Amino acid sequence: MRKSKITLLAMLSIVLLAAATLTGLAQDDKVKKNHTYTGTPVLWREPVDVESRNLLLGAGGETMKPDLSRVKFIEEKKGGYSRKYRVHDGAGNEWIAKIGKEAQTDTAANRLLWAVGYETEIAYLVPSLTIIGKGTFENVRLEARPKDVKRIGEWNWEDNPFNGTRHLQGLKIMMALINNWDMKNSNNEILAVRDQPIGGELRYIISDLGATFGKTGGVFSRSRNKPNDYVKADFIKSVNGNAVDFHYSGKNKKLFDNLTVEDIKWITTWLSRLSDEQIKDAFRAANYAPEEVEWLAEEVRERIEALTKISATSVD
Repeated sequence: MRKSKITLLAMLSIVLLAAATLTGLAQDDKVKKNHTYTGTPVLWREPVDVESRNLLLGAGGETMKPDLSRVKFIEEKKGGYSRKYRVHDGAGNEWIAKIGKEAQTDTAANRLLWAVGYETEIAYLVPSLTIIGKGTFENVRLEARPKDVKRIGEWNWEDNPFNGTRHLQGLKIMMALINNWDMKNSNNEILAVRDQPIGGELRYIISDLGATFGKTGGVFSRSRNKPNDYVKADFIKSVNGNAVDFHYSGKNKKLFDNLTVEDIKWITTWLSRLSDEQIKDAFRAANYAPEEVEWLAEEVRERIEALTKISATSVD
């Protein structure tokens, strides 16, 4: 009888110990989920190497390129204009595969923003990709999801740490340059290093740049990934003293109300240092046909020259 009681007590102790362990693990998970990410907000970094930046590879360079030997479907990612799948590459790294007409524009716009110093996604366009479990697709944009990077939420165009800075004003000008008519807050992301200590960085990026290189137009006439529309679209509407007005009729139009000649001078400092070949590489990276590369790159160059002309204006 005594032995039976001892055995029962031992079993009860094991159960209590297991429960305490599970409770501790659950609390640890809760702490991790509720981890407050703080740090220095970063939107732009000075691109001291702008002339040598490789726009074919972008921010990820050669080292971050996906292993395409075996790409496996994980799940479908809901929301947005384009079809998107979460996938693993041959090395086990996770990516978001964007399929459809936005894949090209997203890639080219990403390269041009990174070229002049803005924080961007790590992304590559694959001309033809087989996703095991889904099929083979043309022009797939693979957007990296590194294990050490946490996406902590969206940032607001009108309420953010960069209001009033040249960096944010320059980003708006870049949106006009590439005809991004879908400037909604849900396309913006803040990235942090997982479990980073206080004093780290919070990277502010535009994650979705797909509604570009067409025309901003009205609600029913806007287009994306239409080179013919892009090259025919008007760019600068007027310059009145220090105020510059762009031809823009997309979402969040009021963001363009207070752009100045001084803002243009700042962004043109970096844009003017890009070579014609670098600009072409941004579109080659997106797998545009050779004639489209020429059209698009020529239009971007013309827009840069128009900005340069304005930046040479003296403002009293």
